[in-house]
Amino acid sequence: MKIEDLVNSLRLGWVRISDHAEEEAAADGILWQDVRMSVENGEIIEAYPRDRPYPSCLVFGLNRAQEPVHSVWAYNAKTRWAVCVTVYRPDPERWIDWRVRKEKK
Repeated sequence: MKIEDLVNSLRLGWVRISDHAEEEAAADGILWQDVRMSVENGEIIEAYPRDRPYPSCLVFGLNRAQEPVHSVWAYNAKTRWAVCVTVYRPDPERWIDWRVRKEKK
């Protein structure tokens, strides 16, 4: 999976947002347009190719206010549909430059 795959799915409207993602976005005050922007201008920072039923990945990007957003996406390469599994504002205590997980102490 490449970031372009997710961007294409977003542009075509071939996206499902999980209930969990909706709940987490609301809890963190993240609007869907900010999630979309963070993916369109973002990068895959972790890949989970063995996830089932579809491979998934963690995307880092910035919203309109240039704040970091993380979102996890599953992607069906056959149908080209993407599922937003979860979305959140990353904790600066757990991330280096929003891209690399800090080691647990």
